[in-house]
Amino acid sequence: MKNIISKKVQDMQPSGIRAFFDLVLGMKDVISLGVGEPDFVTPWNVREAGIYSLEQGFTSYTSNKGLYKLRLGISRYLKSRHGLDYCPDEEILITVGVSEGIDLVFRSIIEPGDKILIPSPGYVSYGPVSELAGGISVYIDTKNDGFKLTPKALEKNIDKKTKALILNYPSNPTGVSYTKKELSEINKVLLKHKILCITDEVYGDLTYDFEHTPFTTLSGAKNNTVYLDGFSKSYAMTGWRVGFACGPKEIIAAMTKIHQYTIMCVAITSQMAAAEALVSGRRAVDEMKREYKRRRELVIDGLNKLGLVCAKPQGAFYAFPCIKNTGMKALEFAEKLLKEEKVAVVPGTAFGREYDDYIRISYASSFENLKDSLSRIERFSKRRVK
Repeated sequence: MKNIISKKVQDMQPSGIRAFFDLVLGMKDVISLGVGEPDFVTPWNVREAGIYSLEQGFTSYTSNKGLYKLRLGISRYLKSRHGLDYCPDEEILITVGVSEGIDLVFRSIIEPGDKILIPSPGYVSYGPVSELAGGISVYIDTKNDGFKLTPKALEKNIDKKTKALILNYPSNPTGVSYTKKELSEINKVLLKHKILCITDEVYGDLTYDFEHTPFTTLSGAKNNTVYLDGFSKSYAMTGWRVGFACGPKEIIAAMTKIHQYTIMCVAITSQMAAAEALVSGRRAVDEMKREYKRRRELVIDGLNKLGLVCAKPQGAFYAFPCIKNTGMKALEFAEKLLKEEKVAVVPGTAFGREYDDYIRISYASSFENLKDSLSRIERFSKRRVK
């Protein structure tokens, strides 16, 4: 069995989120502010649709592309909400969450040596999945620009091997998002250099301070964008594993080709539930969004009062405070906070090696848990803040 494992996999580092949370397993009385998962359950009417589909005997495969009812629902939803036109037959694919969508699009477009631009800090899977497909990950540090990609930084990192940019907004781990004007400036650079834009907009419905703008609505962007979204965050459907990809038909066809060999289709029960979410789940989304916004105010105000400087996130449910004045680096801070106060957070280095002075906090936890956590963090930080 010598050298049986591929070098790419051998060289790949485990997820910085999951590796840390192995420490949490089995510990009692821990408040977890780590995993990026809603603390709400899927709305009842959506769960009921899944249950009823089983009772009716819907237990078969669907089309590789996904249940037509769901693709049509997504097409209509995007048209009514954002004015977007996507053909359910050729331009929409149902995926196993956005995670599969990312994998599929990278494997569909990357030739060995192609470069993928990734704003940093960024979601942990982008780089490894790009590299598994034969790409070269090019990380763009955004720390000095408020954790936002600027046209200048984008232009600076483009060369002849650049194939695509992946843009996640609102962002995991920072919660920053982009106005329509900011996105338009990025779009101009991409169109100028003929660079594909892959957008992960799974937190789009959880934008607080201004309207979320899908990238594909920008002038000239539709034929140059693969738009990834899903039901996990907005509808609290993480375990159902339903995402979707919208884009030019030739890219969607290539993604579908890989999908049919590796996955076949998303579970029909999950797809039936997702179709119902589009019809009747909006009220629940709005209620969850209001509660996240309330929690955001508590957490950001609390962290800044403790001297853990944190810009206000504009979406998602994450805070990314700087811990530099504690005198500790990210992993040490997270391990000691867990051990001494039983609060679990994620070291910033999980999202980029240069973010050793940051931690990620998820406020997808109850208001009471968050208040308790802030009290524990206060006790902990007072022993260390310089």
